[in-house]
Amino acid sequence: MKAIIPTGGRGTRMRPLTFSTNKHFIPVANKPLIFYPIETIVAAGIKDIALTYNHGGLEEAKSFLGDGERWGVKFTYVLQAEPKGLANIFQVCEEYLDGSPFLMHNGDNIFIDGIKDLVDYFLKEKPNALVTMVQHEDNRRLGVPLFDDKGKFIEYIEKPENPPNNFGIPGLYFFDNNVFKCFKGANAIEPSARGELEISAPYNWLIDQGFRVDALEYKGVWMDPGKFDDWLEANKYLLKNRLEEIKESHPDPSSKFSGKVAIGKDCMIVNSEISGPVIIGDDVTIKDSKIGPFTSIADNCDIVGSDLSNSVLMKGVKILNGRLHPIESSLIGTDSEIIGVDGKEARTSLFVGEKCKIQI
Repeated sequence: MKAIIPTGGRGTRMRPLTFSTNKHFIPVANKPLIFYPIETIVAAGIKDIALTYNHGGLEEAKSFLGDGERWGVKFTYVLQAEPKGLANIFQVCEEYLDGSPFLMHNGDNIFIDGIKDLVDYFLKEKPNALVTMVQHEDNRRLGVPLFDDKGKFIEYIEKPENPPNNFGIPGLYFFDNNVFKCFKGANAIEPSARGELEISAPYNWLIDQGFRVDALEYKGVWMDPGKFDDWLEANKYLLKNRLEEIKESHPDPSSKFSGKVAIGKDCMIVNSEISGPVIIGDDVTIKDSKIGPFTSIADNCDIVGSDLSNSVLMKGVKILNGRLHPIESSLIGTDSEIIGVDGKEARTSLFVGEKCKIQI
């Protein structure tokens, strides 16, 4: 069995960061978002993975991900020339798949509790396709499975106004080689009104043609950090529930720590208060500051005389003299500088792209 992870797309809901950075490489809990689906797929026993990219995206993808060696797998990079929809992603991977059954795991979804049970079901029961579903209170923004009176899956509905049940379909899809028949012949699937081959179309085509399409509930924790608030929530959940407390640097005795705190190499932490859960990358300087909880600080950041909580800092961020303006619920892009100036005390929330300079 093989797997596909898309790394393309415009990431419009994460602008301004995605004007300069592919959203799949923005960190959550100090790890690029796409690392989570890679680790999930590897843990399910799949060792052959295609990474699709759009024009101009290959160099960045390879610089972040390499050839797969760090995970003990093989990566194959496949061009999706234009963003023509999720179904088009595996359509362009037909040659790579070479008849193998496969799954496609969206690069911006996180399945916290793994997907091995779903993979095992698909390989053992051998349906022609498998829909993953989760219980979701706001499933109108997702695809929704429709069932007949006997509980048989009969239709994949795209973002219904009035959902027939409380299930939603997350970004994890399973198919065997029969799915490629839907792209050929007189009854081939067609683009939707927005000009894309929607992921619902292959499923519904297979059902209409009499193929076996199953639906299976994923009962673990699923996250889709596709916009600012969801990103901070995912960061918070992962720090709270998955943080490993490892300290590779020895802070100055003048600093105080509480809760779970992970510290990378070559850090300098002086006269500061760190309230976990907090993760700190390598070569970070924190001086005369108060950090946390629920904060992720990437490599090479400098925080001096500042107050920071519930935030994500990408590499090389500098926050200086910010005591009067505590920063909370923020996502700050690579190499940005936030500098406090005189004024009244006020809490600040920021969503900042790369290489910005801001006075607060």
